[in-house]
Amino acid sequence: MSDGHSWHSDVALEEGRPAYLPRGLKRVPRGVDELATEHLVLNMGPQHPSTHGVLHVLIELDGEEVISAEASLGYLHRGIEKLAESRRYHQVATLLDRADYVSGLHTETAFALATEKLAGIEVPWRASWLRSLAMELNRYASHLVWLGTFGMDAGAMAPFLYIMRDREMILDILEEWCGSRMMFNYVRPGGVFADIPAGLDAKIRAWLRVADSYLDDNDALLGGNEIFQARIRGTGLIDAATALAFGMTGGCLRASGVDYDLRRDVPYCAYGELDFEVPLGVNGDNLDRYTVRVGEMRQCLRLIRQLVDGVPEGDFTAKVPKVFRPPAGESYAAVESPRGELGIHIVSDGGLTPYRMRLRSPAYFNLAIVDEALAGGLVADAIVTLGSLDIVLGEIDR
Repeated sequence: MSDGHSWHSDVALEEGRPAYLPRGLKRVPRGVDELATEHLVLNMGPQHPSTHGVLHVLIELDGEEVISAEASLGYLHRGIEKLAESRRYHQVATLLDRADYVSGLHTETAFALATEKLAGIEVPWRASWLRSLAMELNRYASHLVWLGTFGMDAGAMAPFLYIMRDREMILDILEEWCGSRMMFNYVRPGGVFADIPAGLDAKIRAWLRVADSYLDDNDALLGGNEIFQARIRGTGLIDAATALAFGMTGGCLRASGVDYDLRRDVPYCAYGELDFEVPLGVNGDNLDRYTVRVGEMRQCLRLIRQLVDGVPEGDFTAKVPKVFRPPAGESYAAVESPRGELGIHIVSDGGLTPYRMRLRSPAYFNLAIVDEALAGGLVADAIVTLGSLDIVLGEIDR
């Protein structure tokens, strides 16, 4: 190979490495006298159907083994944080719905909590319960999307069809409640946009009567399959120290054995009054991430039952001035979204719009580990590992 670079020289690899190669990439193995094949540089994405969004991953392969990988982000960047600087506080939720478009109610609530902390607003107790109930319904719907697509990443098509049937039932409930199935715009600073419609609690209870059996069937169909278990066991290993070093949160961190959940450890809304458990993994592989998330779905149903039975009387929103000007200062609030700690940092200069708004995306930190987690595995396992992280590129790129 004589293209101006000495591919067999470590010095040349450092000083003359072409710009399109990932960091640390070695075009051929060390030792020119060894019997070896040239490494293949594979562009996976940005339109790859298995990357759960517009994601580009540059992978170096030795046969089917991944030697190194590097994720390229930004294909879905829309400037949400900058646009928030020109929107009044009650208008920002419409932007944030388009960040994590699978569970927008959590992002809306994080922004509302940060705004209320900044302005010293006391939220009615009923509004806090309604927020928690809506978020848990949204969490279950989000986990259903993950469960179905994760099965497809591993080659299982049938469970996805049943799971989408189950998700439609939740989306019908959220549509009747919020007026939308995806971009909710329901949680506002001070409370929620409207009270829960009359009779909707009966629909939620009707869904709950079949939800457990549907989840058992889906888990048996996918997680109970010996081929599926063998396919994901021992792949995508992420130990606790590595997960913490990369700032991972949510189910991905708990699958590595770290016991941390904001709903229990830093309670917000109604979670301090609720009884639930936090599922944990041991090894931090793809099987643990599957087991933890299915366990979270079971706890989610447990929370929804407590919430729908315990909604207190009272107002659904506080009295917030129509011309809303929080005092100058800054605040941070976080919620446990389906992907982990989702935080909102607001800086106010006393004006009608945020001076600065920053979103801490849990999926961004969970995705950052792919450079570490994919190396040493097979290219087929790379797809499964990416799916196990439950990434949403709208939230990552923002």
